[in-house]
Amino acid sequence: MNILITGGAGFIGSALIRFIVQHTNHRVLNLDKLTYAGNLESLSSVVANPRYHFSHTDITDYQAVTQIFNDFQPDAVMHLAAETHVDRSITGAAQFIQTNIVGTFQLLEISRLYWENLEKSKQSLFRFHHISTDEVFGDLVNTDSYFTESTPYAPSSPYSASKAASDHLVRAWLRTYGLPVILTNCSNNYGPYHFPEKLIPLTIINALAGKPLPVYGNGEQIRDWLYVEDHARALYLVLTQGKIGESYNIGAHNEQRNIDVVQKICSILEQLAPVKPQGISHYKNLITYVKDRPGHDVRYAIDASKIKMELGWTPKENFDSGLTKTVSWYIENPEWVENIQSGEYLNWINKHYNS
Repeated sequence: MNILITGGAGFIGSALIRFIVQHTNHRVLNLDKLTYAGNLESLSSVVANPRYHFSHTDITDYQAVTQIFNDFQPDAVMHLAAETHVDRSITGAAQFIQTNIVGTFQLLEISRLYWENLEKSKQSLFRFHHISTDEVFGDLVNTDSYFTESTPYAPSSPYSASKAASDHLVRAWLRTYGLPVILTNCSNNYGPYHFPEKLIPLTIINALAGKPLPVYGNGEQIRDWLYVEDHARALYLVLTQGKIGESYNIGAHNEQRNIDVVQKICSILEQLAPVKPQGISHYKNLITYVKDRPGHDVRYAIDASKIKMELGWTPKENFDSGLTKTVSWYIENPEWVENIQSGEYLNWINKHYNS
């Protein structure tokens, strides 16, 4: 197949591209705007492969994306391009509306017009796979239940609201136009090549540098953690074996409190990086509680039984094994970390966490 992947220079997108190029014979076109979180170094292992191609393009550029469809002739679209950081959406929602809602609309329209003009045999094989988040479901505070594919949407932040809107658009293009779509909603991802604004990579990198480890509020917020390479396998499985019109929740049943995640990282670092920055006796001493963010959801937890029963997917990594692999990767790849820490990123972190 020719697979068009939007946002392929991002954390999940790059993991997906590495998996497809290394484990299948498909051709991949990575369409990415290369915002602050997009990093082509994450694709260094596949960049020389003749089945991998890259286009520096914004999904909101209608003419450019249309030309890419005409030239590449995709058999499938996997749509990951999105602004994803909740904190950034709180302080600047406009870009989230533009990319996540307007961008998805543009991509749906281009895909629809392209699909309608395909030969019947190719029309029946075409897929539009929209990759979303469990945050569209809102909060599971004061309950032991889980998010299922039928859980009502109740987004809490500008980010999750923009992703919820994009999910609704995708379903509407199926219902109204018949565009063959599939949706997935995943839990929190972690693993190698993760941009260091999110909890796990930020904690690892700050600890190794002897900097404070910021924890929102009391750190009691609970998330279900999914190793990114397990997620990549699941996404490819859904694309190739999932049913049109269906949505699949992807999670690992690894619920952890944020404070426990930070403390586990500190414990792993004690073993893997025992030589600490000057003046630091224990990594856990760097833990610093900061003011909680507005509208912070207390608990997310996914019921991933549907994808297990219907498609046979289960995660290979448990949280301890995946977290140890992740910490090891950051220790062994300081050059990647140094290169991605741009001035814009550092300025934003200083403004957000040190104010």
